[in-house]
Formats: sequence, structure tokens, C-alpha cells
Amino acid sequence: MSDGSEIAAVIESVRERVTPDAAERELLDEVAAELEARAERAVADLPVDADVVRVGSTARGTWLAGDRDVDLFVRFPADLPREDLERYGLAVGHEVLPAGHEEYAEHPYVKGEYRGFDVDCVPCHDVESAAAIRSAVDRTPFHNAYLRERLDEATAGDVRVAKAFLKAHRAYGANLRTRGFAGYLVELLVLEHGGLVHLLEAAADWNPPVRFDPEDHGVREFDDPLVVVDPTDPERNVAAALSATNLARLQHYSRELLAAPRASLFEPREPDPLSAADVREAVADRATTPVAVRFDAPDVVDDQLYPQLDRSLSGLHDGLERRGFDPLRSERFAAETAVLFVECAVAERPRIRRHEGPPVGVRAHAEGFYEKYEDAPDVYGPFVEEGRYVVERRRQFRTPAAFCEADALFDVSLGPHVASALESGYEVYAGPEVAALAAEFGVELARYFDPVP
Repeated sequence: MSDGSEIAAVIESVRERVTPDAAERELLDEVAAELEARAERAVADLPVDADVVRVGSTARGTWLAGDRDVDLFVRFPADLPREDLERYGLAVGHEVLPAGHEEYAEHPYVKGEYRGFDVDCVPCHDVESAAAIRSAVDRTPFHNAYLRERLDEATAGDVRVAKAFLKAHRAYGANLRTRGFAGYLVELLVLEHGGLVHLLEAAADWNPPVRFDPEDHGVREFDDPLVVVDPTDPERNVAAALSATNLARLQHYSRELLAAPRASLFEPREPDPLSAADVREAVADRATTPVAVRFDAPDVVDDQLYPQLDRSLSGLHDGLERRGFDPLRSERFAAETAVLFVECAVAERPRIRRHEGPPVGVRAHAEGFYEKYEDAPDVYGPFVEEGRYVVERRRQFRTPAAFCEADALFDVSLGPHVASALESGYEVYAGPEVAALAAEFGVELARYFDPVP
């Protein structure tokens, strides 16, 4: 491991790069003030009391240079019916962002752009504590207040560097596409460990499951590889959405950085996209049979789409495995189209497969098995081997593509929007044919065929 001066120098150089300068801070403050004033004017016209609070990393001073997000929450009385909260919240949102559009998380909100900033205007309930929330977003103002009391400029700087580190390795962002570290989680971990270097040193030695409880709630157990009990809500694990893969990425790259500090570990490495010829060459070199099911991407938000793609990919992987095609690895891609991609070790199975019945001595079951297959078409046997009946039956699908092209594809576990998209039509590519994906997914295929931690 290097001495502390080397990593300190690297972190300082990264901190300078990712910290917003005075002009950027001034512009943010100006834009946020204008948006807050708009929201407050809109709130004043409502028949209920409400207030406006700015939340998120730009409110806490932990945003990265170049990030342009403003999050405004409009707090309504805790006893306000949900339908009224939604109606009033959208009214305020459209006053703040006249050109904005509605999106839906747990309830609808308005999203738009103002002077180059991405803006969310979200209604929530003004509850007494995060433990009394009526919807998930009600917690956010409590997170904001908790951190503003504890973050100073030095700690905020460490948070920025930590975010840059995780972003470089595609492990930042709690959305269901990435399943990485949320900003709030990063802030809590840096605070818990007293700075970034101490966090990296600790992470390098973690043996999950790992648990932290900043406010010593000690109330309940969570079944996750990393547990950070929400200091504002003891019933919630802040790291619940984090995947084991992204936790392991933090550990791997923490070890790399501590062993040989270098600024390049804070810089994203976007691979050059593979061409169709590159893909064909990679498939030939691996001598495997990848199969891809491609369809129009469902028109839903990412946090709905990706869990359904993950479920569908798992279903396809399992279906191919059960039929003896020995999947090695699988991945999902999405842009204009969506792809379920499974690389199989077995390209073709024999026309027949062995099916063992019960021991002949187990009379009732044995006779039932024998009678079922005695005159069955396309069956070899029944015959006796090692004391039990055996038949050899014709296999329904001899290749991965044959399975994917058949109605049996719809028997695997599929997300509902994915199933609907597939019913509207899909294409199947197998072996070198997957090169057709390169035009849309060249970068994703580059990552797939040249994987890194």
C-alpha cells in the first residue's frame, strides 16, 4: 500500500476538478432562487398551506462540477388527501416549469429544464418525522436537514470525490438501471468513516454483510450485503437498492487505489464501440453461441423498464438452462429497442434426451410410467436399466434460437410490459448474427466482450 501523501495528492487533484467554481455556484444560487420564488408564488394561490424546500446535492453543497440539477419539494399538510396533494402539486409544478412534463414515481410530479438546469418539482407531505411518511418522497426533506447539520466544506469535498470515484466505475446512482450508490448513501458513508480515505480503507476490508447504524437505532435486521440504517427512519436501509456487484466494485477499486494511487481511477473509461465485424470476431474467438431476443423497448420510465428487463432476462436464462444449453453469462440492453442477450456454451443438443422413470420395484409409479410411454410416438423404450424404467424422448428444442422463436418463450417469467412488447413482435439472433446489434449497442457489446470488475 502506498503512503498517505500519494493518495492525498491524487484526491486533492480530483477535488479541484470536480468542485464547482465560484461562477457555477453563483449561477446555481441565482437559478434556484428564481425557481423557489416561482414556487412560492404558486403556493400562495392555493387554498391550503404549503411551503417550498430545496433538497438534493445542490442544496447540500455536494454536487459535482457540471451537474445541473435543482430539486424543489413542495410540502403540503400531512392530512391532505393524496388526490389533492397530486392535484395541487402538479399545479405548482406547471407554474414553476410551464414547458415541463409530468412523470410518475410514487405519485406524479413535474420535470423540466430552466436556464440549462434539469429541475424536478415534487409534492410531498409535511409529516412530523420520517417514520410517519405517507409516501417515500416524504423522507427527503428529513435527509436534507440531517445532512446540512453535519456536512462541512471538507466533508462535502470528500463526498464529491467519492461520487466521482463511483461514477468512474458505473457504480453511482440508485436508479433501478444501475442499482448503485445513492448520493445520500455516499454522504452517510463518508460521514460515518470521517472522510474518504478512511471509507476506502474500510471498504477494502469489508466482508459483507456489513452494517452501519449512524444513530444507533438498533431496531431491526436487514437482509442486504450493505446495511446503512437511515438515521431519520430506523425501518429503512439506505443501501437496500445497492446490488452486490456494485458493492464489490467499490471494494475492488478501493484496493486498486490504495495500492497505487492514480487520478485515472476517477475517470470514466468508455470503451470504443464494437463494429459488426468486431462482434463476429469475438463470437468466433469464444466459440460460444450467443442468442439475442430483440424487441421495441416498452415506453415506460427506466425504473419500471429495467426491473422488468432483469426479470425477463432471468426467465430466459433459466429457460435455456433447463433445456441444456448451459448459459455462461447474460445481459440486457435498452435504447430504441431492447435486447435480452444470453451467451450459451451449447450450440445444439441431440435430437433425443434421456428421461429416467421410477424403479421397477415401486409398482404403482412404475406401472404408471410404463403405460404412459408404452405406445407413445417418437419414444425409444421404455426399457430397463439399473433397476428402473428409462425412455429416450425427442427433444422439443435443439438450439437456443429454436427455443426463443417458439411460443415456449412466453412460458418463462417475463415482465408484463416486456411480454406485451414481445407479443407485438420480436427478432432472434444467434451466433454471429448478434453482430446486427452493434449499430445500436456497440458500446454495450464492447463492455460485454471485454469485461472489467
